Amino acid sequence: MVVLSGRAVGRATLARQMLVERADVSVGTAVERLAGMQGQEAKHPYVGLWSRVAGFAEGDLDRAVEAREVVRATLFRGTLHLVTAEDYLRFRTTMAPVLEAGLRMLKERAEGMEPAKVVAAAERILKKEPLTFTEVRDALQAEFPEVNERALGFCTRMLVPLVMYPTGVRWGWPANARFTPAEDWLGKKLHQKEEQGELVTRYLQAFGPATPADFQTWSGLSKAKPVFDSLDLEQFTDEDGKTLYDVPDAPHPDPDTTVPVRFLPEFDNLLLAHAKRQRIIADEHRPAVFTKNLRIKATYTVDGVVAGLWTAAKKRDVATLTLTPFGRLLKKDLAALEREGTALLGFLEPAAKTYEVVTGG
Repeated sequence: MVVLSGRAVGRATLARQMLVERADVSVGTAVERLAGMQGQEAKHPYVGLWSRVAGFAEGDLDRAVEAREVVRATLFRGTLHLVTAEDYLRFRTTMAPVLEAGLRMLKERAEGMEPAKVVAAAERILKKEPLTFTEVRDALQAEFPEVNERALGFCTRMLVPLVMYPTGVRWGWPANARFTPAEDWLGKKLHQKEEQGELVTRYLQAFGPATPADFQTWSGLSKAKPVFDSLDLEQFTDEDGKTLYDVPDAPHPDPDTTVPVRFLPEFDNLLLAHAKRQRIIADEHRPAVFTKNLRIKATYTVDGVVAGLWTAAKKRDVATLTLTPFGRLLKKDLAALEREGTALLGFLEPAAKTYEVVTGG
């Protein structure tokens, strides 16, 4: 088998993630090509798309959501994702085992709860109007007063197919957004058959070449190796001798391909989609990015790997982007980060009169 260097593997993934060159595609096409985007907080996919799509404007995603082409919903790993409506309908049943298994996290808080009854009640309640989860929990608590209210809400989030209801605020949704039944919002039924093989293919198109363990990390599904073996996939070997799988004819750029600096938002899927993450971040830098309270900080890449953290803030009319590098930056890289960072500030804070990029400790 052909041996792929870490650099070659990284370049292949970056090309598919539209981070070697911004793609001139629609929002829907971009989200589909990425196999969804982590959407733990509403703002992050906007930043992720800005770094990947040529000429992306905030309103482009707003319009795709309003047109019901793209939705924000609980899916991969049991977390909130931005996905196309078609992908949500196609893969929600495939992901059901992961979502159902999530109930085990409740432990003693699930005492006395009968999930089937909670689901039926939640579906009836949400059929009337979109509700926040605070409102859902209150309504369910009235029907199941002996059950922990957090357990009732979590059961609904995991087992009832729901999408977030857009409200027209900046970044699409408020912190305490309302939810509505997915099939009602989209006017279509969920695909009822599990399509794990198709999902593996989509994953590799977005994040390959990769291992079954990588797919499991990204999706939350288990026992993926037989599925990989059942598909017509190419095989390579990484520098450690581990087999990597890929879809036929997938892009494999030259390992020396020039990659521009890029800014990634918090929770970007590029940092979450592999069990081994050295293709994008060195092991020694992971503790600075992956925090103990389960946040993944906003990062920037230099030559295709994470090279530091960034934060943005606006005070009065001045917007400031602060870079926290993991090592010494070359002058040309710092200049590139300042150019790209100034453009990012213009996207994040269009009302600011002054933009500054500074390097912190």
